[in-house]
Amino acid sequence: MSYHSIVLVKQVPDTANVTGEAMKEDGTVNRAALPAIFNPEDLHALEAALEIKDRFGGTVTVISMGPPKAGDVLRDCLYRGADRAILISDRRAAGSDTLATSYILAQAVKTVGGYDFVFCGRQAIDGDTAQVGPQCAEKLGLPQVTYLEEILEVEDGTAVLKRNVGNGWEVVRVRLPALVTVIDTANNPRPRRAKRMMRYKFKRTALEFPADSPQLAEAKEKGDLLETWSLDDIGADLQRCGFAGSPTKVHKIQSIILTKEGSVSIEPTAEGIRAMVRELIDDRTLG
Repeated sequence: MSYHSIVLVKQVPDTANVTGEAMKEDGTVNRAALPAIFNPEDLHALEAALEIKDRFGGTVTVISMGPPKAGDVLRDCLYRGADRAILISDRRAAGSDTLATSYILAQAVKTVGGYDFVFCGRQAIDGDTAQVGPQCAEKLGLPQVTYLEEILEVEDGTAVLKRNVGNGWEVVRVRLPALVTVIDTANNPRPRRAKRMMRYKFKRTALEFPADSPQLAEAKEKGDLLETWSLDDIGADLQRCGFAGSPTKVHKIQSIILTKEGSVSIEPTAEGIRAMVRELIDDRTLG
């Protein structure tokens, strides 16, 4: 038996290079001010799906929601072994919080259909909420297993999975289809494959070309267009998308500036450690 896995991935701002321009006045992320990367834990979710494909057979479909530039992460998925990549891109989805995002992604998963697994990274580094995966499971009516550590077995319409519970592990059996969120210790994402890079490097979304341009016509002819869906294509209720479907409101944005300068050298002795602890207590860093 083979299995169809759908992986939800996201292109995120590189939070290791945050500047003072990272947020807009309305509280949304200023994505143009930060370099974009593949959300780290989503890479592990992709690897989990590819492991299912390698061990048990099947196919992997990847879905991302975002602007045309998000096609970068979809190409990356194809380079690593995904069979199909779909971008949900629609200006009406702008400003979506986790509730609206999970609704749109769930609608996309339903549109694809015929799946056994839905894999997500535990959380995205730009929001750190870890809400989208579980919210998608709820909207899809699926059982969910969070914090995946290892795939042990898949057979007879069930999967046996090992999940991290913080101070240990838990082995669970879940009936398929199921949604699984994956953490960064679950696996080591495979590298891009040179042959697949040569095959898919020219894949672009139709939105990246001027309308009716010769380049767009040529890409269509060569089969070099990434699948791109609008909210209409997935039958989305527009009142549940974008700002209209996002009850989350930003109360306040603070820019934290560390002002202390200089450094303190601590002797690697028992007395040096005691002095450090005393200073931390005096500064109210401890206690």
